[in-house]
Amino acid sequence: MRRETDPRSRRKNEHVRHALEQASQTAFSDFDNVRFVHQSIPSINMEDVDLSTRFGPFVLPRPLYINAMTGGSEWTREINGKLAEVAQATGLPMAVGSMHAALKHPELSDSFTIVRTRYPEGIIFANVGADVSLDGAKRAVDMLEADALQIHINAPQELIMPEGDRNFKSWRGNIESIVKHIDVPVIIKEVGFGMSRETLQTLQDIGVQYADVSGKGGTNFASIENVRRENKDMAYLGGWGLSTVISLLEAQPFEGNMHILASGGIKTPLDAMKCLALGAKAVGMSRLMLEQVEHHGVEVAIDHVEQFHHQMRKISIMIDAKDIGEITSRPLILSPEIISWQGQRALDK
Repeated sequence: MRRETDPRSRRKNEHVRHALEQASQTAFSDFDNVRFVHQSIPSINMEDVDLSTRFGPFVLPRPLYINAMTGGSEWTREINGKLAEVAQATGLPMAVGSMHAALKHPELSDSFTIVRTRYPEGIIFANVGADVSLDGAKRAVDMLEADALQIHINAPQELIMPEGDRNFKSWRGNIESIVKHIDVPVIIKEVGFGMSRETLQTLQDIGVQYADVSGKGGTNFASIENVRRENKDMAYLGGWGLSTVISLLEAQPFEGNMHILASGGIKTPLDAMKCLALGAKAVGMSRLMLEQVEHHGVEVAIDHVEQFHHQMRKISIMIDAKDIGEITSRPLILSPEIISWQGQRALDK
């Protein structure tokens, strides 16, 4: 029988609790450093706007997905069940959180498989860390009958986490092996620290075709793990990483060979639209969805998704763009800070 005193389950619950506490905090967002140019006389009606998108084998009527969050305890089982109900009602793809606990301890597996039970025909992403073996990755996919596999990369989190990993040399080889030998799309996903051009080049070199850049600005795992440290002595790393905006700029040279997804700090429909304008094929939301289902319930969360997408369509009219192709061609005004980053990183060449 599962006990919440189990350290595996307790750590999962701590992550969720700290993430919910962060939800009420205000922080500067790099999305504020990107602006659309308003168009006063649109040439389209609401009925003309189609934000459907495609990446790899997935055709989505909305360019949104519920991103990886949790699993591994009784509380997180309940959360995953509620998120799956939202996904079922809205048709969004859904990713589960890291499945390592279930791979090591099968009695925890139902905190993840509940997603497939409640979303039997949906697009579901399994999730493992970069240290997982090929066999472990295959078992994670089979456990959920998953349509894709996320491999999360989270070096800062591991290094700050008191009980975290300290060995990373195997990550590249593990990822390469999984990409070559697994029969579903493999999405390499950051956990909120963003991706640089160098990281994306490495991923491209080993055959990765899908990357979720997941920049800073949302759930901050550096801060979460520091709170869990006895001395709380690594707070200075709370701002570590690249924002989602910067990560998407770093990713633009790879858009022809990779499917770029965006997550990390998406709070409004306008943030999501800016991600699409910067080249993302779809936009993932984690903490926003967690807060909705935990604080307001499934029905309110479903309505929130519907309104979120509806408002994205309204913004499309304000920039006179009827689809994602046109959104990416609309002008953007970048702040001096963003322009400086582009120049120093030679991203504007």
